[in-house]
Amino acid sequence: MIALLLRDLRLAIRAGGGFGLGLAFFLIVTVLVPFAVGPQSALLATIAPGVLWLGALLACLLSLDRLLALDWEDGSLDLLATAPLPLEATVTIKALAHWITTGLPLVLAAPVLGVLLNLPGPGYLWLLVSLALGTPAFSVIGTFGAALTVGLKRGGLLLSLLVLPLYVPTLIFGAEVARRGAVGMETATPLLMLAGISAGALALLPFASAAVLRVNLR
Repeated sequence: MIALLLRDLRLAIRAGGGFGLGLAFFLIVTVLVPFAVGPQSALLATIAPGVLWLGALLACLLSLDRLLALDWEDGSLDLLATAPLPLEATVTIKALAHWITTGLPLVLAAPVLGVLLNLPGPGYLWLLVSLALGTPAFSVIGTFGAALTVGLKRGGLLLSLLVLPLYVPTLIFGAEVARRGAVGMETATPLLMLAGISAGALALLPFASAAVLRVNLR
């Protein structure tokens, strides 16, 4: 499992699998929003949690189409399916590699980019906490979508259409945690919902992804 994780991390860095790409996209979205809505500090402070969460969601989408496509193209996926390591564990490791190379940089960069959107002071901690809890769900759900579309020509658009509706609950509760934290409101309910979504995705979707991959490999 460690060898597979290190291999996927090296591929993400060397083959342009999303390392740095999502972070650059996140920065571009954050920089462009003030130009689009105007320099009003009050307005930017109000929309900052939602904009940062939406930017993180779209940034996570950028590298999903290559999550399993490289292994499909060079035949590695067939070898992984017949390896002693269960396919469920393989899918989990790939989701973890995606989160480390895409989700984790977004979590660390979000408080810095929040300055550009005039995010209120109390909101920085809650933004960090909500993204740390929510972005793993993005990676796991994205891995499931990648398993559904693996082997399809031009499957990137279809992958986005399949995954985006599944991302909506995470986006809603994650942005709500950051918004409530920014204005000093109680955050326990949306935070627990966000944690429940991530925990449920981590518990169930690796098995669903492995089942879909077995069907596709036949």
